[in-house]
Amino acid sequence: MYNEEDTDIERILNQFNNAMPTMQISIEKETNKSIHFLDITIHKNHDSLSFSLYRKPTTTNTIITKDSCHPLEHKQAAIRYLVNRINIYQLDKAAK
Repeated sequence: MYNEEDTDIERILNQFNNAMPTMQISIEKETNKSIHFLDITIHKNHDSLSFSLYRKPTTTNTIITKDSCHPLEHKQAAIRYLVNRINIYQLDKAAK
């Protein structure tokens, strides 16, 4: 079991990064009782967790325009992905 007092996470991170110098691992740290994991943000509440979608600061929110020369399936896939993401994650109404 992980015990913050027994484990030096920075030392372990350095060991991983030294073992494979061509691949660098980073640690996402909790700030303001929340942490980003993949494309969601996990918020720690008093007695529960809540989730919202995470967008990197560099996100453009650009999808294929309807008048592009891409196949219709590609255009529909972008919309389907966004709709499925909202429906699959356990988001509260405000986050949706």
